[in-house]
Parts: sequence; C-alpha cells; structure tokens
Amino acid sequence: MTRHHPDSLSLMEYSAGNLSEPHALCIKLHLDKCSHCRSRVDTLDSLGAVMMEQQPKVTVSESMFDNILSKIDSEPSVEPAAPAVPRVSALQKLLGEDLNSLPWKRQLGDVSVLDITDRFPGQKEQVVLQKLAAGGKAPAHTHRGEETTIVLQGAFADQKGVFNQWDFVVLTDEDEHKPVAVGCEDCITLSVLSAPVKLTGTFTRMLNPFIR
Repeated sequence: MTRHHPDSLSLMEYSAGNLSEPHALCIKLHLDKCSHCRSRVDTLDSLGAVMMEQQPKVTVSESMFDNILSKIDSEPSVEPAAPAVPRVSALQKLLGEDLNSLPWKRQLGDVSVLDITDRFPGQKEQVVLQKLAAGGKAPAHTHRGEETTIVLQGAFADQKGVFNQWDFVVLTDEDEHKPVAVGCEDCITLSVLSAPVKLTGTFTRMLNPFIR
C-alpha cells in the first residue's frame, strides 16, 4: 500500500497535461498502483472537461480544486480488482527489460546508477535510475534544485520516514538526507532532477565537482 503521494498541485498539473514527460511518467507509475490518487485524477479530468465545455461561464476560485479533492479524500476508497490480462507498464515500455538486469554503473559505495535522460529528448531535467544495495547507505546529500522520485523496487528510509514500492517523494534544496535501503532486496528508484545533488559528507563533498 502506498503511503506517500503526489500533492494536489502535481495531480492538477498532470491532469491538465502541463508536466514534462519525465515528471508525468513518475506520476503515471504511481497512479497505476494507487487507487486513491487515480480517483482524484479522474475527478480532475471530469472537472476539466466540464470547464472546457462551459467556458467562459465557469469561474474557478483558488480553493475550488482543494475543496473537491478534500471531498474525495473523505470518501472510502475501494481497491479495484486486478486486471484479467497483464498490462505492459509504462516503465517496461521505456526500458524493455528487467530492472535488475540493466547495465548499472557503480557510482559511490552502495549506490549504482543508470542515466536515461537521452530517452527523453528535448527535456531539461536529468532522469536517472538509482539502485541502493540491500542494507546499504547512500552518501549524505542535499539538492541544488528539485528532485522528484518514485520507488520502483524495495524500500528506503530517511529522516522523513520509510518509502516503499510506488511511494512518491519530492525533495528540494531545503532537504538533506542519507537514505538507507531497508528490507532484503535492493532499492531501485526513478528520479527526475532539475540540478545535480550536492554531497555534504566530510569526505564525499570533495567529489561534488565531478557530479553531473
């Protein structure tokens, strides 16, 4: 069960088609596994269709979307039945193979990476898969910009809590953390970065000039 979700603004931007392809992919992967957020997006899609039909008669207040979404949140969500025919996920379409058999490159300590930015031509953000070995620790770091991450496999923990498979998290330059992979399998995440991370450890900070 997912516990960490995209915020209301991100879902609104996704529904409106205003997100970059990498950011939209992160939310789509989350929506594929989270009925709660799917319900919110379905409502936003319906609302957007009504507004398009009735323009310019509909006046949208700043609190309109939050009020609608809060009503959805107050209703019990029902998990849909599993589809009878397996679907090829957006991630499988993008990568075409199993996550663990990708050509990973060891970056630092327990962390391996695979930069897939070139699969999103014309995008400004860096798109990278990161693998943290089971029980391993990532170097302490902060962010020079915004980082959007979704957990694809396993789980990690930091000072904000535990993030399991399909959980969604956004970090900024105000966040500093040192993720630890929890459980018995490697933790694999997909991240979209507007700027490179900044290592903050006593020794690892010397490597910052070499980080893309």
